[in-house]
Amino acid sequence: MTLKERITEDMKTAMRSGEKERLGVIRMLQAAIKQREVDERIVLDDTQVISVLEKMLKQRRESIAQYEAGNRADLVAKETAEMAVLQPYLPAQLGDAELDGLIAAAIAQTGATTVKDMGKVMGIVKAQAAGRADMGAVGARIKAKLAG
Repeated sequence: MTLKERITEDMKTAMRSGEKERLGVIRMLQAAIKQREVDERIVLDDTQVISVLEKMLKQRRESIAQYEAGNRADLVAKETAEMAVLQPYLPAQLGDAELDGLIAAAIAQTGATTVKDMGKVMGIVKAQAAGRADMGAVGARIKAKLAG
């Protein structure tokens, strides 16, 4: 079963059980997937659906930071609840040790020595960790390793 099919099945389940909040988030996800398919005139595969999910989760993380700065606990709770619905569709997240291993292997593979080589390392790590790690945090780790 593809990720899109799983999302559709979950939407039907949420409809039957009357979970309005969950249903709304799943419909929003389906709309984002459909929008990208229409815009690019393609049918998204699982990897591309994961990139849509990552984008939506990143938007929510940024919104939470803004709402916390504005003392809007109600909106923080709403965004956090949406993230909880979206998160299970991503593959299992990499642990710290696995992530450090990927970064070390990429640095060795590219021969990176300075922060200027960060783009090369990031390209390799991003291909291997897509959907399984927060790329902002990965970038910070790579930068720290190359600078240190």
